[in-house]
Formats: sequence, structure tokens, C-alpha cells
Amino acid sequence: MEIIDEVLRIGPGLATTIGILVLFVGKRVNEKFAFLRELSIPKPVTGGLLFSILVATVYATTGTAIEFDLAARDALLVYFFTTIGINSSVHDLLSGGKPLVILLLITIVYMVIQNLTGLSIAALFDLPGAVGLLGGTVSLIGGHGTSIAWAPRIAEDYGVVNAMEIGIACATFGLILASLMGGPIARFLIARYKLTPDKADALTVGMPEEKGGGMIDSMGFLDAIFAIHLSIFFGLILNGLLEAQGLELPLFVSCLFSGLLITNLIPANFPRFSGMRWPSRTPSMALIAEMALGTFLAMSLMSMQLWTLVDLAGPIFTILAIQFAIAVAINIFVVFPLMGRTYDAAVVCAGFGGISLGSTPTAMANMSAVTQRYGASHLAFVIVPLVCAFFIDLANALMIPFFLNSL
Repeated sequence: MEIIDEVLRIGPGLATTIGILVLFVGKRVNEKFAFLRELSIPKPVTGGLLFSILVATVYATTGTAIEFDLAARDALLVYFFTTIGINSSVHDLLSGGKPLVILLLITIVYMVIQNLTGLSIAALFDLPGAVGLLGGTVSLIGGHGTSIAWAPRIAEDYGVVNAMEIGIACATFGLILASLMGGPIARFLIARYKLTPDKADALTVGMPEEKGGGMIDSMGFLDAIFAIHLSIFFGLILNGLLEAQGLELPLFVSCLFSGLLITNLIPANFPRFSGMRWPSRTPSMALIAEMALGTFLAMSLMSMQLWTLVDLAGPIFTILAIQFAIAVAINIFVVFPLMGRTYDAAVVCAGFGGISLGSTPTAMANMSAVTQRYGASHLAFVIVPLVCAFFIDLANALMIPFFLNSL
């Protein structure tokens, strides 16, 4: 930890420790205020937002910014999605075939609507059309990574000198809205239509709120970690092979597929050195998934620099308010009916809330908060990450240049 040019830089070890502390803060606050639990607001969202406000207050009063080294956070993301792959089955994928296609088509149409909305609001404020795209899929569906990737080109080719700031501001506030949207929408749908899971089953992520969960011992926990590391090892090999063929995927996607392949290609009774069955859908695996996702999201939100967004508040808030309203309407009136009006559909809606304005981890955190309260939905945890962690990036890579070239 050191201060350079009025910036307090915090290394990866301390940043992870603070992230865990922030997660505990979110837990205690959610326990204190029942309405947060009723709305299924994820604990890392509560703690992360409070801490980011504290960091902004420190900056406002002292002029010292705080920056975190988030290398450990990125490793947690790989951990989490590897557990999703290990917990997935071919049966889930087959049953999720039609819902997967439906959700993908809805999402692509929604992406077009999101860009058209951004362009319309930019025109209303007499701003360049490229600013509208920064308030569309570049930052919202795309998130911070896509914003950072496209902002330099937009700044250079379209004269938007503060493109980076606009993109990051929209992505940041979009992340906040996405974190707050999914749980309440799912709760509304579950209560209105009196939905319940088809059967009681182990959760994909975390433990049920009203139960202590299954038994976890040290060997079972270590076996789950070993399975994750084994899947990551083969995921790294798979990622390298795909890159050699010209297909670049995020590492967490390759590790998800690696875990899925190992789970479904190796027979359940195949002898293992640990003497235990492959730990798919075990309490240990669910616990590791919850720990990795919660700490990742807490670290992401606590590191937001809210003070960088003040000067852009007017147009950005207008864009985000309208984008938020559209996302809610599409979720309730399009996604839920077309996904079958079932409990799984309601959980998918929680995930779509994260996709529409936030990121893949936000979608997963929304669904995790809902399923821990109401019950498991393995279908949602298969199709949502496939749509938002794989297909969306491909669609956005084609859609952004199309809209920019049409300006």
C-alpha cells in the first residue's frame, strides 16, 4: 500500500481482504433491513455500494483517490464459472435447448432496441450519435471491458473526446441498476403467479437461507477445489487451442466448458485418487461458487470511482433511466411469458436483469440471491451464462461496428 500522486494504491492481497470485509458488511446490513432480503438484493451489492460511497467521500474530503489491484478478483471469476461448468449436465443442456435459443433471440433484439434508444436520447440532447452508442450496448450489455475497448476508437474517429469517461460512467451506473433490478423483478413474478421450483434440489450456488445446507467436511471441500483446479488446467489448454484457431474467448468461458466436458464425459463411478465421486452439485462446490462470486462482485463494486461520473450526470441519468424502464418492461412482458411463465422463467428474469444493464457476474449474483431464497433453478444457471458470457460478446462485436458505420 502506497500513495503516489495523491492516489492510494492497494495491492491484491489487501484488496481481497477488504473485499471479504465488504461482503460481511453487506451481510450485516441485509440482516438489519428486512426489505433488502425481501427484494433479494445480493449481499455483495449492498456492501460494495456502501464502500464505494465511502471511498468517494474520502476523495471529496481529502483529494486522495483509492485504487485497488484487482488481479485476485479476476481469478475468482474463473473459479466461479468453473464451478458452473462442473455443476452442469448434458440433460440440463438438452432441456435448455429451446429456452436457450429463445433467450438468445430476445437478447439480440433487445440489444438493437438498446442502441436505438441510446441514439434517440443522444439526438434529444443534440449530442453525437456515438455518445448514444456509448449509452447502449457498448457500455450496458458490453460492460466496462467493451467500453474500454471501444472508447479510444470512438474518441478518435467520431470526435467524442471524453468517450472513455462516458462509457465507464454508463457501465458503472448500469452495473448498479442491474444489481438492484433482478431480485425485485423475480420476487414480483414469483409472488404474483405463486411459482415454486419443480422439485427440491441442491443449489448451484450457495446454501438455502432457511436451511443449513448439506454436510461439508475438509476432504470433500479439498476434493472440490482439486476438481476446480483440474478443470482450469484443461480450460487453459482449451483456451490456447481455440486461440491458435483464431477464436479468442475469455478464459472463464473456456474453463466453464472444460468443467462441463469433464463432468459429462467421465462416468460417475470412475475411480478417482481421492476415493470420492466427482463433486458435481455437492454442498462444497456450491459453497465455493458462492464465496468466489460474492467476493468478486464485492471487489468490483467497492472499486468504483463514483466521483468521475458527476460531470456527466444529466445525459447519462436520462439515458440510464429510459434504458432501465425498457429493460424492466421487456423482462416482465417479453422474457417471462416467452420463457414459459414458470419458476425457472422468473429466475431467468433475475439473470436477464443483470445481462440487460450490467454484466455476467451481476446476472449470476441476482439469480443466486433469488434461488437461495426460493429454491434451485439449474436450467437458469445453464442458459443465462451461455447467453451472456459467450453469444452476447459475439453479437456485440458485430453490432457495434454496424451501428457506428451507419452514423
